[in-house]
Amino acid sequence: MADALFITRKDLVKFSSVNGNVDTDKYLQYIKIAQDIHIQNYLGTDLYNKIQADIEASSLAGDYLNLVNDYIKPMLIHWALVEYLPFAAYTIANKGVFKHSSENAANVEKNEVDFLIQKERNIAQYYTDRFINYMSFEASSKFPEYYTNSNDDVYPDKNANFSGWVL
Repeated sequence: MADALFITRKDLVKFSSVNGNVDTDKYLQYIKIAQDIHIQNYLGTDLYNKIQADIEASSLAGDYLNLVNDYIKPMLIHWALVEYLPFAAYTIANKGVFKHSSENAANVEKNEVDFLIQKERNIAQYYTDRFINYMSFEASSKFPEYYTNSNDDVYPDKNANFSGWVL
């Protein structure tokens, strides 16, 4: 069974710097990765599964629809770009790994890509903070699944700040 994605191609193209000419196959898996890693981390397993089931059944409505449109979609768009940007210039095919180039464009340096990733991470963290603040006031009355995780479920993370790795 395929998992429902919380954003569409149209959402990503409309609300990010991704060009409409980019093949969906180039970034679709990064939306799924961002949804599994980041979004489930902040929603928790039960709320994540509830929203996914509602999307699959075309029954997402009310507070859950507002939650997805106002909070989850902006988070997911930018977390997906955090995951996609490091791989955007590459294609893995039968004959190896290829880096794209263009006749009338220059390839960017790694530090420039890292800058773009950090900018997207900052935006994603902003939207994630908004989500966490909203849930701290509204979850108990509108989204009971936010508190019903048990055993090996992912419990909602209530901190969006990523300060990098420290060794």
